[in-house]
Amino acid sequence: MIADLDQTIEQLLVDELPIKNGEIDVKFDQPTRGWSARLSRPTLNFFLYDLRENNVLRQHQWERMVDSNGRVGPNVQQKRTPYRLDCHYIITAWAAEPQDEHRLLSRCLMTLFRYPILPRKRLKGDLVGQPFDIVARLANHDRLTNPAELWGSLDNEIRPSLSYLLTIAVDPWTEVTGPIVRTWTLRTGQTMTLPQDTALTPGSEIISTFIGGQVLQADQPQAGVQVAIKGTGYISTSDDKGIFTLGNVPTGSYTLVAWPPDGKPIEKPITVPSERYDVEI
Repeated sequence: MIADLDQTIEQLLVDELPIKNGEIDVKFDQPTRGWSARLSRPTLNFFLYDLRENNVLRQHQWERMVDSNGRVGPNVQQKRTPYRLDCHYIITAWAAEPQDEHRLLSRCLMTLFRYPILPRKRLKGDLVGQPFDIVARLANHDRLTNPAELWGSLDNEIRPSLSYLLTIAVDPWTEVTGPIVRTWTLRTGQTMTLPQDTALTPGSEIISTFIGGQVLQADQPQAGVQVAIKGTGYISTSDDKGIFTLGNVPTGSYTLVAWPPDGKPIEKPITVPSERYDVEI
């Protein structure tokens, strides 16, 4: 994936500078003294000197996978949210004369400033289909506080450089498939045995049952449809995937009512608990 990021950066520069007939090299090498002595033509070098997780954008949650129609199938697929990885580059220009280096660095600067977000149509390889935009920050030295230390460790002379930070999504997770939860139960009460035993004190247990379903029309999820249990105060509205939830419903038989935008209310007899509460309108 990191190699694909390198390829994306290189192609962006080739297209936008523009670079013709290989007159300028774009490299991703460690700019040591021996490396720079072997250069034969003007070169823009992107040295990846640091990789770390962006903990500000970290999300500890599961996301539900849906099909192309936005519908949850008979089995629900879930996956952990991807990591966000900060890729820190240092950009340098190499040429025979300092003025040529400065011109090359300026052209690179103006090109990259035009793309605070890498265009999705320019992404290469595994970067295609990234769940988030690849955000870029240029000439912002939050990490590279002392360039002299970096150049000293590379055994090369200090020279003008630009910091370039790109944040990509890294997804090491696989999808986990299981049945859709239509009914779930919350038990609350008192206990004197925590943490060794979670058993509730007899007589203190309160059981709350929650039900969930999906509003569909011609097999398509319907958002913004009000759903209620007839004769009670239980009411909900379907979300953008057509899913609704109703909480703290006692066990028993009921009539589920859905109000479509057009036409008459739809009624459906249900039993709590049950395997399915979907409503077709």
